Amino acid sequence: MNKTRIIYWASTAIVSLMMLFTGFSYLTNEEMKQAFVQIGFPSFFRIELAVAKLVGGVLLLVPAVKGFAKQFVYVGFMIVLASAFLTHLAIGDTVSHSIMPLLFLGILIVSYVYYGKLAKPVTV
Repeated sequence: MNKTRIIYWASTAIVSLMMLFTGFSYLTNEEMKQAFVQIGFPSFFRIELAVAKLVGGVLLLVPAVKGFAKQFVYVGFMIVLASAFLTHLAIGDTVSHSIMPLLFLGILIVSYVYYGKLAKPVTV
């Protein structure tokens, strides 16, 4: 396995596992449910976000998913992570809580860049 593939799969696995873990937590962890209520988000948003994270986390890991579908997941996760950062800032969370979404956004960008390096060019 070459360096490009290792970097791609390592970064993709980190982001996917984090999204799968948080998506599952949004559905099962009572503290996460209460955090959404305290922020002022409706319960349906927590459920929608959880489902999106679970589906996206799986799709990033499936090699057969390519092209527009994979890019759609990347864009969605970029929006989710940027929004999480802004939400943490807005509610006055600690710096460590506020920075974590940016850290994962950086890892997601590494995954996306290396996905592009591994993708075969589309010819028309």
